[in-house]
Amino acid sequence: MTPVQAVNLIGGLSKPSKMPCKGYSIPAWRCITGAKMREVKGSICAVCYALKGNYLWSNVKNALEKRFASLSNPLWTKAMIIAIAHYEKSGYFRFHDSGDVQSVEHLENLCEIADSLPQIKFWLPTREYAFVRSYFKKHGDFPPNLTVRLSGLMMDGKAPVSLANQLGLVVSSASESGFDCPASKQGHKCLDCRACWDKSVFDVTYKKG
Repeated sequence: MTPVQAVNLIGGLSKPSKMPCKGYSIPAWRCITGAKMREVKGSICAVCYALKGNYLWSNVKNALEKRFASLSNPLWTKAMIIAIAHYEKSGYFRFHDSGDVQSVEHLENLCEIADSLPQIKFWLPTREYAFVRSYFKKHGDFPPNLTVRLSGLMMDGKAPVSLANQLGLVVSSASESGFDCPASKQGHKCLDCRACWDKSVFDVTYKKG
């Protein structure tokens, strides 16, 4: 499979303007936990950036749906490995700048991608705690180059610290007193910050606005 064929199969990689690297996005409206939390006042999902603006343009929605459909292709994992290896030169990659994990099998595929590309640091933010717990029970530790951040649910709530400690993972939230994401002070861009990919940074706080 050529890199061009791989990219076509997976529906393309994303390039979020904030990020220093490429990513992979699927529709936020396909989130499992997120779909429930969107109906909860004061939740982070209720103000999800990936459910408004450019994400609602028909061409963007169609592209996201194509990526979502590709998840069931048996060649998806292989294609992702080929595409990322060829097109991502920064040494970093983000899973799901839009969307979230769909199943334990999906999470296993993401881990296989990370295992196959040890030269790249991967970041996976997720609110699908049950899938993460099931993966850990089945496989144990996650790949060393994959930072799984369990994301908080509420704007003024706490991060899932207890679960993260149980599984040896890290967290993010909107109200904790952890490392403050500097993006809001620097044009909504990461610039030289890589805290989200750094497992030594236990809690990253994302401020609204």
